[in-house]
Amino acid sequence: MKIILTEKITKLGNIGDAVEVKTGYARNYLLPNGKAMRYTRENVALFEAKKAELTARQEAAKKTAESNVDAVKNAKLHMIRQAGDTGQLYGSVSTRDIARMLKEVANVSVESAQVLLGAPIKSVGTFDTKIALHPDVIVPVKVYVAQTQDEIDALVAGKALTFGTKKAEETVEEDTVAEETTADTAVESENTETAEPVAETADAE
Repeated sequence: MKIILTEKITKLGNIGDAVEVKTGYARNYLLPNGKAMRYTRENVALFEAKKAELTARQEAAKKTAESNVDAVKNAKLHMIRQAGDTGQLYGSVSTRDIARMLKEVANVSVESAQVLLGAPIKSVGTFDTKIALHPDVIVPVKVYVAQTQDEIDALVAGKALTFGTKKAEETVEEDTVAEETTADTAVESENTETAEPVAETADAE
C-alpha cells in the first residue's frame, strides 16, 4: 500500500514522504495512529495544506521526547520472571512488557513499536535495547531479567549468574555417598566371608 507519512518514522521515511508499506502495517498501525495518510490525489493536496501544522507538531513531539531522555536513561527496567535450571524463561519478555514497565517506573509512555528490542527475551540475563522516544531521539537502555531481586542486583553489579550449580553439587554429593555406601558394603561383605571359615575351624576343633 502506498501512503504519505505525516511524521518521521524510523527506517521508513521523513514527514511528507510517499512510501510503499505492507497493507497490514498501514491499516493496523500507521493509519489509525495518524502517522500516515493513504496516497491519493486528494490526500496529497490535503497534506500540502497541513504541512506547516504537521511539521510544527513533529517539532513539539521531538522536544517532548528530549525532555524524557534522562527519565528513560535512569529507569530501572528490572524484570523478575520464572525460569528453568538452565536460565531459560517460562515465557518471554516482549516489547510490550518493556513499554509497560517504562510507564510504571519512569512515567514515560511509549508504544511497543518504540522499543527496539529485535526479538523477545527468552532467558535470564542483561540485555541492551533502545527506546525510540522520537525518530531523532533514541535512548539506549539495559533490561535486567532474573528470578529474584538478589539476582537482579547481581546482574546490575556486573556479576554473572550460574545455573544448575546447586543441582550439580547435589548430584555429586549423592554419587559420593552412594560410592561410600557401596565401598562399606563391600568391606563388610569381605569381613563376613573371612569370618565364616574361621568359625567353621573353631567348631572343628
